[in-house]
Amino acid sequence: MGDIIETIIIGAGPAGLTAGYTLAKNRRDVLVLEQDPVYVGGISRTANYKGFLFDIGGHRFFSKSKEIVDLWNEILPDDFLERPRLSRIYYRGKFYAYPLKAFEALKNLGLIESALCMASFAYAKAFPVKEPKTFHQWVRNQFGERLFGIFFKTYTEKVWGMGCDEISADWAAQRIKGLSLGAAIIDGLRRSLGLRKGDSGAKSLIESFRYPRRGPGMMWEACARKIQEMGGRMLMGRGVDSLAYDEASKLWTVRARTESGEIETYFARNVMSSAPMRDLMNAIEPKPMSLFNARDLKYRDFLTVVLIGRPQKELPDNWVYIHDPSVKVGRVQNFRSWSPEMIADGVSTCLGLEYFCFEGDGLWTARDEDLIELARREIGQIGLMDPADVFDACVVRQAKAYPVYDETYAQNVETIRREIATRFPSLRCIGRNGMHKYNNQDHAMMTGMLAALNIMSGEEVFDIWQVNEDAEYSEAGVEGAVEALTSERLVPRKVA
Repeated sequence: MGDIIETIIIGAGPAGLTAGYTLAKNRRDVLVLEQDPVYVGGISRTANYKGFLFDIGGHRFFSKSKEIVDLWNEILPDDFLERPRLSRIYYRGKFYAYPLKAFEALKNLGLIESALCMASFAYAKAFPVKEPKTFHQWVRNQFGERLFGIFFKTYTEKVWGMGCDEISADWAAQRIKGLSLGAAIIDGLRRSLGLRKGDSGAKSLIESFRYPRRGPGMMWEACARKIQEMGGRMLMGRGVDSLAYDEASKLWTVRARTESGEIETYFARNVMSSAPMRDLMNAIEPKPMSLFNARDLKYRDFLTVVLIGRPQKELPDNWVYIHDPSVKVGRVQNFRSWSPEMIADGVSTCLGLEYFCFEGDGLWTARDEDLIELARREIGQIGLMDPADVFDACVVRQAKAYPVYDETYAQNVETIRREIATRFPSLRCIGRNGMHKYNNQDHAMMTGMLAALNIMSGEEVFDIWQVNEDAEYSEAGVEGAVEALTSERLVPRKVA
């Protein structure tokens, strides 16, 4: 048997790297295995095409968690920009500011349609669906049937590739928690009248965010470097083939495959996984009893067609949500608006058109040339760029971008959680795909941090499943616990 590693982390996304950083900073023995041979950061990486930089989805650096903000500042102290948040909705040939401006929305919808929307909202409040179970029912209760059809249905079904009656209400409760029609109207009136900005109480309505000047990958590349500088180890191009737990020795045997196909074997006391839960359970040997549940978990994939064009009148948007059913594109990113340093020559326009799909379907398997032609045609139809101005383009595919919240996902995840807690107490699932939970970047980071603190304490001080939608921990005292667990007095020396 080779050397025993205290902790192996599968995946170098925000959760895995935060866990690795927390452990390495406290001189703990840690090895991070990343399948990608080049990029760290997972879906939060920054891709590079001929010097043009772009996100895989767009990642704001905003959090209500002091621990996460402090960690960002610690890892990347001098490279953040403060960026205005500006996005719009495109629906049936018209643009709507998002968050909504009340008078603009009334003008675009027209008085009759606006009156029908308000009547629909009043009816939903008078006769709500009791105990809503689907996304459709939840949004209908909050906004009314008519606004659901205009501002939620088309875009949501593009994202998920399924009807809104097939999507769990958990999705709406998590992603648009705190946002109601009343809050949106009040906020929209403030904006329309130019009044002082107020806190709407909804995370969806924040006015600005921080952003690394060369994209989110800048953060995670710095984090990976610092892990290694502090004594942690990282290996790229390692896809985990199997994990086996020995009850007698309490050790994990982890086998990883290199780019050349060679198998490397490692032994560890603890394993953290940010890999998709379905893939993790399929890799465990002997096969878990909840493998059937894991195989029932679904994921949504997407691809970005990046169009690079001649300089044009500056677009103010960070991104535009495309609710219009006449085009396939779901969202358009404007990378210059995220940071001017994302543009290689400093003057060109660089837009990313996001298409949501399933791995293996017609969009996913289409030739890059055909996808680029589709994107050129649709960006012209929307009116954000003249197709004739496009002089270069590329396509980036991202598998398992979003864990699907269908009607069976919650029961499946709970069954898997119970088996892991009972049979594999030293295995911890972290991050978006690791927990099959649509976490934002800061949520994922918090799960990695708390899992690392649990290992350092020798017991499960924190239940990482209780990290809420604001990346806060539901029990009081997390900041004090973090300080105590990372103090010199409580942290053992790194294992030799």
